[in-house]
Amino acid sequence: MRLFVALDLPWPLRERLMQLSTGIPGCRWMPAENLHLTLRFIGEVPNWRAEEIDLALHAIKARNFPLTLSGVGLFEKGGRVTSLWAGIERCPQLDHLQSKVETALQRAGLEPERRRFTPHVTLARLDQPANEKVTRFLQGHSLFRAEPFEVEWFTLFSSQLGKEGSVYTPENDYSLS
Repeated sequence: MRLFVALDLPWPLRERLMQLSTGIPGCRWMPAENLHLTLRFIGEVPNWRAEEIDLALHAIKARNFPLTLSGVGLFEKGGRVTSLWAGIERCPQLDHLQSKVETALQRAGLEPERRRFTPHVTLARLDQPANEKVTRFLQGHSLFRAEPFEVEWFTLFSSQLGKEGSVYTPENDYSLS
């Protein structure tokens, strides 16, 4: 199984994010059903490890908290824009939850994540975009801010790669208190 841990987004927020998804030819915009905030990418694991991961995630205790999406940005690799994202307002409770997820996964036998946690919601993947279109997108949506939503659970997702893109399936939800 190919797994990741994420926050699922409420549908009104997904619809609001979909309104941003225009204006850059050659962009592969994420479908609404795939919009999420990754807490930790796990990758391919055997079924027995998935069960251990599930048990470890069930043991996490954390409180509900409000979260607000704000601003847009991009990731680059080798000087080339690879993706566009919606940002997250600073949220210590989110950092705390992500840290608990990371600790639980390490206790379940996974290697520590090497990349620094950069909370975001990926909006699009790009292959050789026109830089002026990307710049216009960033300028046009720099003041983006969504209504806060209450984070009441996090989810373990599986991911199936397909011709039309990835299909994400929620495997289990873990309630916050």
